[in-house]
This record gives sequence, structure tokens and C-alpha cells, in this order.
Amino acid sequence: MSAVPAPLPANAEAEGSALRLRHISKVFGGVHALDDVSFEVRRGEVHCLAGENGCGKSTLIKIITGVYSPEAGAEIEIFGEPANHITPTASRRRGIAVIWQDLALFPEMTVAENIAFDTLVGGLPRRVRYGAMRAMASAVLERLGVSLDLGARLRTLPIAQRQIVAIARALAGEARLIFMDEPTASLTQSETDSLLALVRSLSERGVAVVFVSHRLAEVLEIAERVSVLRDGRLVGVFDAEGMTQLRLTELMTGKTLSHAVAARDMSAERPVLELDRLGRDGEFDDISLTIRAGEVLGLTGLIGAGRTELAHSIFGMTRPDRGTMRLDGRALRLHSNRDAVAAGIGYVSEDRLSLGLIQQQSIADNIVLPVLAKITGRAGLISDRKKADLVTHRLHEFAVRIGTPQDPISTLSGGNQQRVVLAKWLATEPRLLILDSPTVGVDVGARAGIFEITRKLADMGLAILLISDEVPEVYFNADRILHMAAGRIVAEHDPRNVTLSDLEAAIYA
Repeated sequence: MSAVPAPLPANAEAEGSALRLRHISKVFGGVHALDDVSFEVRRGEVHCLAGENGCGKSTLIKIITGVYSPEAGAEIEIFGEPANHITPTASRRRGIAVIWQDLALFPEMTVAENIAFDTLVGGLPRRVRYGAMRAMASAVLERLGVSLDLGARLRTLPIAQRQIVAIARALAGEARLIFMDEPTASLTQSETDSLLALVRSLSERGVAVVFVSHRLAEVLEIAERVSVLRDGRLVGVFDAEGMTQLRLTELMTGKTLSHAVAARDMSAERPVLELDRLGRDGEFDDISLTIRAGEVLGLTGLIGAGRTELAHSIFGMTRPDRGTMRLDGRALRLHSNRDAVAAGIGYVSEDRLSLGLIQQQSIADNIVLPVLAKITGRAGLISDRKKADLVTHRLHEFAVRIGTPQDPISTLSGGNQQRVVLAKWLATEPRLLILDSPTVGVDVGARAGIFEITRKLADMGLAILLISDEVPEVYFNADRILHMAAGRIVAEHDPRNVTLSDLEAAIYA
């Protein structure tokens, strides 16, 4: 492992402390979710809480906000006052707010109602004063320097504006310490830039922000210090200045990960998928591309560029209005995704929870779902032996960490769920595999494992379309990169002949 920066000394604490933790531990069923964690967050500081999924970040936040109680011996101070036995209500009253990834807002309520909601809950029944509510919401938004339609239903707003509403609601409750859980996961780059600017303005006003994100470039851009958790223990608290993504990754995982361009010249290999001037009204147009056997073709661009819409047409979920598709030299006409599977196409959706897996079903059932015919006997009944053999083989092949194959898929981490999705589609023996944002909700260590699998599949001759809005993912893992914008392919790049910074500048321009 390369040298890592030394953690800050234990006494390097500002007198203006927003949060001070000492000896925080939490045990669930004999397992230490947190083990003797101690650090502090300063007033007005942007502090990052970093670590892989399952490292204890969410458990720690729930202890700070009174959802869980820590083990004996823990010490918690909030703005200089002891808070060892805090409740969720008391946590809010002391100025702590959490903006979870799902935002926890009310889509049918207006902007003003959402912002003022927490201030209206918990008191005696009384008539709602809509004028006062709108005045409060307007004042908070003015403090943030943004303007929103106070009467608009939240469901009509884009995700970036909903983030602003969630922040405004926290400030309406006089929050002085705000936890933000993956706040940029669904934002475009320009929306992310705006949110980070908003976080900086909160910091300048003395509000402490604890930022939780898998996007390490954002972490290093916005944070002053980073507290790293691994397996429930604090690795250390580090200055963000001078830290790199690679060093932070090593701290989070305890492993040395390779960051080398993997691109190869695949031009001599046979074409698997060929698109010629493919178009669908309102989504994409004039798409021509070729993916060859064993090639990983990267497709990137800002959110809204039409990448997922193109994937849906290739997989038969929508029908293009013009152009042609060929698979292994034969014309491809798909009426449904079943036709695509039968033709030899697999699709790992960016929406793993609702489109990639059935959360209520077992790990085994999810794996065999697309290949029931392979494990069904003459009487039309599923063969338990064939099912068990297939599931065992795929789980071993993809190194999925499970309890038993009969456990619900929802019991697995994001990284292991994604491995199950890959195992499911490889069971269909596809010739083309579409990976649409395969690392959404997956921590940095698990991402490396997914891309190791991706490269192995390509080495076996599988053609892979890798779609991602995170430019480093396609830069380090694709053989060629196509840049998509406004529904069209606007450029092609060879990772061997362009730097990552130049590629990001071209895409984010």
C-alpha cells in the first residue's frame, strides 16, 4: 500500500465544537457495527464521513440523532452540551438535521408546506396559518439565495430542487449541524456544482455540514477534513488538502487498488452489435456504433443525454422509430425484452432495486428467474437439483457473500446485490451485456470487484456496453469511449490517447 497521510492528533480540536464523540460503540447480535469511534466536527466545518457500505456510517448517524443508543461508556457532546441519552426529538431541538438520500419529503405537499412541516409538528392542535408558513419558507429560501415556487407540488420539481427544499426544511428548524447522505447521487454535474456551492454558503454562515458520499472527487473538493471508517472502527481523521482519491480509497478499503488504463485495440475482432442511424423521437437520434467481441465500449455523458433510453431500445423495452440494429450480422427486430434475452442480450439496469431484482424473493430465485426453462423438467416442474447446481455455480463464480441462497436478496449489500444481478444475466449466456450505471449505490471497494468481473467477462469474448456518468469509470475500464450529448454521439475517445482531466473537461463543458 502506498504511504497514507498521518491522522490529525487527538487534541487538534477547535474550541467551537459542533459535535464531539468519544468511545462510541454499537453491538447488534454480537457483531460490532461500531467499535470505540471518537472524533469531532467543528462549527461551520464541512466534514466528510467516508467508508464502504457496512462500515458503520449510518449506524453512527442514527446514534447521533437518537435513533439508536450507544453502548455504555460513550460520550456525546452537541454544541458543548452533554447528550449521552438523546432522543430524535431532542436531537432536532439541539439543531441536528439529517437529509437522507431519499430526502423523506412529501410529494403531494407544496414547497412551502414541506419547508415548514417540522416546525408545525409536535405542538397543540391548531389552525394552519398558510400566510405565516409561506413567509417562513420564503425567508429560508432567501437565506439560501435561491427562488422556488412556494405553491408548487413537490412531485413536479426536479431532484436538484427537492434537495434545496430538504435543506431549507432543515434550516427552518434552526439546524446548526446537517448530515447529508449521498446528496449528489441523482444530480447532473451542473446541479452538483450548485449544491456544493450551497454547502459552502452554509459553512460560511456557521452551519456545520457532515457530507457522506461515494463520489470521492466531491468529497475532496468540498470537505475540510475526512473521518474514515472501516469495519466499524475509525481509521483516522485526515486533512482533505493533499489527500488523493487513490489514498482515500486505500484508507477506506485497506487495499491497494489499481488505477491504470485498461484499453486495448479491439478493431480486429468480429462485430457483435451494430447500430446504424438508430433514432427514437424525443430520446436519441442518428446513433451509429459497433461493439466487438471481447470489447468494453464506454458510453458517457451528462444525465439526460439519452444513454439509458438508447439502452432500453437495444434491449427491446422500447422500439426505435428509424435506423437498424444487427446482432452477429443478423438484423435485430425486437418487440419486447423477452425477444432481446432470446437473441442473446442481457441488461443490468441502473435501477437495481426495482428493475434488476425482486427484493422480496430469495437470492436463488432472483438468479434463476430469467432461465426457468433451463431448470424445468418434463412435467413442467422446477428441478431442485438443477436449480441448486446453477445457483451454487453462479454464486461461486461471482464470489457473492451470502448467508444461504434462500435468504432474501434484500439482506445483501449493494455490491453483493449487483454481483447477483450479473450472475442472473450470465446464466442466460448472452453475447452482448449492457451495464447501465452498474455501480450506483455501490461503495468504492465493491466497485473495483465489479469491474474486475467486467474485464474477465470481456476476456471470455462477451461484448459489453458500459454506460456511466462517472467519467473515471469508463476511462479506466473501457477500450473505447463514446461521448453522448442531447441524444447524439458527439465524440469518440481512446483512453490511451487522452488524459482523464481532458476527457472530463470535454464532457462537462
